[in-house]
Amino acid sequence: MRWVEGFITADWGTTNRRAYLIDGDGQCVDEFEDDRGIMSVPREAFGDAVAEIRERLGDKPLLLAGMVGSNRGWIEAPYVQCPAGFDDIVDALEWPEPGRTAIVPGVSFQDSDQADVMRGEEVQLLGAFAAGIVADDALVCHPGTHNKWVRLQGGRIRRFTTVMTGELFSLLKEHSILSDLLSGSVEAGDAFARGVRRGLEGDRLTAELFKVRARVLLGEAEPQDAASYGSGLLIGTDVRTGLGEGQDTEICVMGSPKLTALYAEALRIAGRQPREVDGEQGFLAGARRLVELIDERS
Repeated sequence: MRWVEGFITADWGTTNRRAYLIDGDGQCVDEFEDDRGIMSVPREAFGDAVAEIRERLGDKPLLLAGMVGSNRGWIEAPYVQCPAGFDDIVDALEWPEPGRTAIVPGVSFQDSDQADVMRGEEVQLLGAFAAGIVADDALVCHPGTHNKWVRLQGGRIRRFTTVMTGELFSLLKEHSILSDLLSGSVEAGDAFARGVRRGLEGDRLTAELFKVRARVLLGEAEPQDAASYGSGLLIGTDVRTGLGEGQDTEICVMGSPKLTALYAEALRIAGRQPREVDGEQGFLAGARRLVELIDERS
């Protein structure tokens, strides 16, 4: 059976997994999401966890992406070095079940003073390019737990930088002196904009974070605005880093709509006009292109 006649693909991360059933017309006809991320699955139990996916979506070829291919996942799929495109990804697929189950490798970037890695985002990024959603030389902001600023060149991943903004906000919210103030909802309003501007202007992030609390204690800010302001401060600092990757190209913000809205607003405050792209759309386009290449080479 050819993969393009019907397959399952899964974005299997650290804490969650999301799987999609794709029919012969390339359409998603069923899907599910659960909390069975790799950290909840012992290595010896991955075979059973994969069988669960097929039990829910059908006995089809299976393409796995994300942290399932890390050194803490099922089988490690070594990183492909930048610049990386679809052909490089297909050449480096790992096959725990030959012809039936493939694991997508991650992508790495190294130069004289930088080192960075990604897993899962590469499928979305290259898929968005293949689907004509992003230009072949775009700068892509991919917000999440670990935000990526990715430079495409000729439709390949040329270089990227990771910023731990999402994880930092979560740690501050759960385990810091700011936890009570950051427990509220984050909205892209005035408080968020003030935080973004401070993040864009300054280079003293750790000092500015403490001031989130001090401003409330001294009556200069309302407690209910602290989460939005703190998020804006972190995202503004993040955007400041990302804009260092270049000012000359289109910026696409790709991921879940809730996060892309915040980053897009921060970029507008910084004077740019970004485009928002649904990360799921990019992932499915990337998976379809990968299975086309698998069939071509089989």
